[in-house]
Amino acid sequence: MAALRRLLGIALVALLLGGAGILLWAGGRSDGPLDLGAPPGPATARKLAALRPGFAACQALLSRSGVRFETLSARREGPSCGFADGVRLRAGGSRAVGYAPASLGTSCPVAAALAAWEWNGVQPAALRHFGQPVATIEHLGSYNCRRMYGRDTGSWSEHATANAVDIAAFRLADGTRISVVNDWKGDAPAARFLREARDGACALFATVLSPDYNEAHRDHLHLDQKVRGGGWGWRACR
Repeated sequence: MAALRRLLGIALVALLLGGAGILLWAGGRSDGPLDLGAPPGPATARKLAALRPGFAACQALLSRSGVRFETLSARREGPSCGFADGVRLRAGGSRAVGYAPASLGTSCPVAAALAAWEWNGVQPAALRHFGQPVATIEHLGSYNCRRMYGRDTGSWSEHATANAVDIAAFRLADGTRISVVNDWKGDAPAARFLREARDGACALFATVLSPDYNEAHRDHLHLDQKVRGGGWGWRACR
C-alpha cells in the first residue's frame, strides 16, 4: 500500500509539472528572443506591444529582421497627441511589399507587427488563395490627433500616438485589387483571404477590428498595439 501511494504521488507530481509547463507555454513565456520572421507564438503579440517603451530595442529588431525604415522626428500636439517612437517603413530589404500612400509612419511596435504580419499572415494567405503574392498594401494612415470615433469627448484613439494603422486594401502582383469595403462579405477567394489576413493580424496586434465589429470599420482593418494600464490585455479581435 505504501509503495502504491508513493507511485501515485510521483504520478501526481509529474502531472502537475507537465500542466505547469503547458500553462507557461499557453500563457506565452517572455524570456525568448523575438523573431519577426518566425510563426507567431502565444507570447508574440504581447512582446511586440511591450516594445513601446523601448524604442532603441525596437529599431534594432527591425534592422536585425531586414526591415528598411527611417526614424521620424518626435512630435507633440497637446497633452494627448504625438509620438517619440515613430518610424517610416521603406520598400526593399527583405520586406518586399510596398505601401500606398508610401509615406506610412507609425509607432515602431506597429511597424514591427506589420512586417511580421506580411511574412506570416498576408503573403501565405495570398499564395493559398490566389497563387501570387501581395505587392502593395493600401492604408488610411496611422497618426491622427483625435479621440475614438472622432468624438469630442471620451478616450483618445491609438491613432493619436501613431500606435494604430488602418488597412483598406491589398493589390496583388498581377494588379488585382482586393478591398475591405467591397470584398469582405461572401465566400469568394477574396473574402476568405481578407478574413484570413484579419485572423493572422490577431496573433500580432493587441487590437484588430474589422467589418465584423461594427459599421465604422466597414472599409478597413484597424490594427493597434494598445497596452492597457501598464499591463497586457486583449481588447478585441473581430
